[in-house]
Amino acid sequence: MHLKPLNPLFLCAGLAAAVGIPASASAAFLEDGTASLELRNFYMNRDYRDDDKADTLQHKGQAKSKAEEWGQGFILNLQSGFTEGPVGFGVDALGLLGVKLDSGAGTSGTGALPRSPTSAEPVDDYSFLGLTAKAKVSNTVLTLGTHAPTLPVLFRNDTRMLPQTFEGAQILSKEIDGLTLVGGQFRSSRLRDSSNYGDMTMFADGATGGVASDRFNYAGGSYAFTPKTTATYYYAELEDNYSQHHANLVHLMPLTEGLSLKSDLRYYDSDGEGRAQVDNRTYSAMFSLLHSGHSLALGYQDQSGDTGMPFVGGGTDPWTMNTMTYHHFLRAEEDGWQMRYDYDFANTGLPGWGLMARYVRGDNFEIAGADAKEWERDIDLAYTVQSGPLKDVKVLMRNVMYRGSHTTDIDENRLIVSYTFKL
Repeated sequence: MHLKPLNPLFLCAGLAAAVGIPASASAAFLEDGTASLELRNFYMNRDYRDDDKADTLQHKGQAKSKAEEWGQGFILNLQSGFTEGPVGFGVDALGLLGVKLDSGAGTSGTGALPRSPTSAEPVDDYSFLGLTAKAKVSNTVLTLGTHAPTLPVLFRNDTRMLPQTFEGAQILSKEIDGLTLVGGQFRSSRLRDSSNYGDMTMFADGATGGVASDRFNYAGGSYAFTPKTTATYYYAELEDNYSQHHANLVHLMPLTEGLSLKSDLRYYDSDGEGRAQVDNRTYSAMFSLLHSGHSLALGYQDQSGDTGMPFVGGGTDPWTMNTMTYHHFLRAEEDGWQMRYDYDFANTGLPGWGLMARYVRGDNFEIAGADAKEWERDIDLAYTVQSGPLKDVKVLMRNVMYRGSHTTDIDENRLIVSYTFKL
């Protein structure tokens, strides 16, 4: 299946006609609309360094040596304005198309392309079209349909060729200055390498009794006490799997001229629901020194309870301090510390260049009854072309190294080249 080109005016005008809105009332609906098309060229190579570990991937009964794929993604994002009147109506559309450039049964499995569960052969292309209806009263917006949440209790994955999405309803309100309230329910999830929606599942190390669910409920919000201090609280529930409380406090404190300290404190408290056995508390803190484009951070994460922290499985990113590119460091009772460095080269006369390097080490956990430990190191080098015919083209080079005492070691490289057309 291939996506046909979509005209944002056709979508907007079609909705206006469907709900019987006069042309005069739908002027803002059309004029405030935006449209963009992102071209994302994605290459990934993951080298498996072991062939004798319990989690080693298999192909035709033998350990895989690598997963390698190259593809071209197209992300069409259409957003209407709102009709005039006490209640404004609108519609958004998200069109996704992924095309295989190079892959095969022996090298598939990067999460970029769907593949056959039996032969492991990847598809030549896949696509998705999601619509979102929306209504606005004052500064409160209700949305129904396709969502790409970036919530601390549910964070969509966008680390491959195409982003993950969820289907459901959400209400977001900003009626009080500095206060943002949000709540809703998602009924299904579409994975980053899929065209179809399905039930949601739980991932939690050491947990038992989890079942597929079509109800993820959540409510919470954040309040900015000052421009430099924000507090957040959320409650979430994956029905028949787990319930979860989350709290977060972020504070930015100037130390001297040009030097500041950022503090980020996070807490999760999770318990099982139904027959699921889940028991976890996760505390984490990160402190970052910021100066002239430099950021040097040190963080620590502590887990207690009988299981690891639960989150929606299928590639969703848990919003925890030590969630890395490859691994999430959320094994039962695992503790971990992190060191991270970021730099913006604009201060050295090289605008558009950026560097990120981080290292996480986890220990104090067990695998199959044996004491275990693990670490990961990530390096990102990014560049945005500043001028000329390739202006605003973005290039990201990502290198990952993971090592575990009882798990498969990997070396990984990714190259992502993207450009967004404003339509």
